Amino acid sequence: MLTASERRRAISGGALSLAGIASFVGIAVVVLLAAGIGSGGDNPITDPYLLRVLRFTLLQAILSTLLSIVLAIPVARALARQPHFPGRLWLIRLMAVPMGLPVLIGALGLLGIWGQRGLLNQALAALGLAQPVSIYGLAGILLAHVFFNMPLACRLMLAGLERVPAEYWLVAGGLGMKPASVFRFIEWPVLRGLIPGIAGLIFMLCATSFTLVLTLGGGPAATTLEVAIYQALRFDFDPGRAVMLSLLQIVVTAVILGAMTLFPSPDDHGLTSGRALLRIDGQLRAARWVDAALLLAAALFIGLPLASVILSGLEADLLKLAGQAIFQHAAVTSLAIAFAAGLLAVAISFAIIHARSVISADRKKTSSLRGLAAALTGTSSLILLVPPIVLATGWFLALRPLGDPSRFAAGLIVVINALMALPFVIRVLEPAYAVHRRRTERLAASLGLQGISRLRLIDWPGLRKPLFTSLSFAMALSLGDLGAVALFGSDSLMTLPWLVYSKLGSYRTNDANGFALILGLVCFLLTIAGTAGQGTRDGEGKQND
Repeated sequence: MLTASERRRAISGGALSLAGIASFVGIAVVVLLAAGIGSGGDNPITDPYLLRVLRFTLLQAILSTLLSIVLAIPVARALARQPHFPGRLWLIRLMAVPMGLPVLIGALGLLGIWGQRGLLNQALAALGLAQPVSIYGLAGILLAHVFFNMPLACRLMLAGLERVPAEYWLVAGGLGMKPASVFRFIEWPVLRGLIPGIAGLIFMLCATSFTLVLTLGGGPAATTLEVAIYQALRFDFDPGRAVMLSLLQIVVTAVILGAMTLFPSPDDHGLTSGRALLRIDGQLRAARWVDAALLLAAALFIGLPLASVILSGLEADLLKLAGQAIFQHAAVTSLAIAFAAGLLAVAISFAIIHARSVISADRKKTSSLRGLAAALTGTSSLILLVPPIVLATGWFLALRPLGDPSRFAAGLIVVINALMALPFVIRVLEPAYAVHRRRTERLAASLGLQGISRLRLIDWPGLRKPLFTSLSFAMALSLGDLGAVALFGSDSLMTLPWLVYSKLGSYRTNDANGFALILGLVCFLLTIAGTAGQGTRDGEGKQND
């Protein structure tokens, strides 16, 4: 049991965190609204340019979502039907790589396979054929979104299929059901319940996509709202248009988030090395060949761009690149921003989780506490409502009267990256915190431990690992982000993603590949450090099923 002073401190910490987040986001939105009213900008309903950008944003998000879902279904079914083939666990792990990969690195990998000088066009040229494959424009954006989102959809669907009771498969085998009947009566009802939530998540990711569209968009004909905001400020310096685009982006994001609340949230319940089930439909020779072809195609589609990043990076002189002053400056800046953003994200997340836990344990909570708990629960949605480029635009306009906004760029990027990492950190930290509290509450009360003593002797040893995991994930997300940096990046504020993008924009592809490999290795090491010691978790999860 917590003392009255500890409860007050916990609730105050949550309230201050909420106030800070609301103030930071609110100031940006209010400035955008005021600038939009004051500028007398074009009405989005009548401006052809804004309508064209909105139309393309929604079109590419819809097509990307459909392609990701449609392609994920047969791959997930193949993985579920073949639970024991060699390399299955590694294929599932491979599907997790795009989710933790900096988007810019994934784009470079796709260019290495599908680009003008990529592997596919080189193979076509060797066969004496023309080079019809172009990755730029709508086709490239769709390809990139499928590369990142199809594995996510596949893992979520696979998790659902592997929760189907074993008795279903015994009955299917006893009745001699054909694969089509198995899909119709067993698999499709499961997938049908999962697809709306998965589709909403992917649509949200595609509608707010920035780096992929900036890299592969191919010009004004393939521009989304976030990229148009960046172009309006960075190249055209048209604050009025940037404001209207930002407000339109907020409306679109709000509508998507509202629609997502109507569907259950998809969950990845830890993955799945295969249960000891016998699926008759997967033992047929034709089914095994089809599944093998699907899984091989999925492995090549995901693995080849990753291999391209590694091989292209190794062709560069990594030692020479690492010795360049610009790289060292970018590396120090990136790590400093990532560490600060990670610490801030973990601190805010812990304050929110602790406050929510204390309020939920209070049997006599007042209406104000209930309201605070509801507001803390909705914090992640508030952050998702205003994407990084929109936050950066609002603060860019707010700081202009004070002089050059780039003077405040580093601090703004730290806060924006911390807020963008907040939903992920809360998801990692909250379950561990809940388990820790249940296990240690009575022990701490019986020993009379409070305050610093409890933190040092009970809380820190029990929560140290999830805290480090959250910190490493937040740092990796911040380290690979290009959103906020794109607006403020310059020679004086150079991060590793901005350095890679600058080299790519100046056609120094070899250097860009080398820097991308180094950036990818740093993010990979951070992820490995965060998950160290969790190797037995999957096994424990299966035992508890």
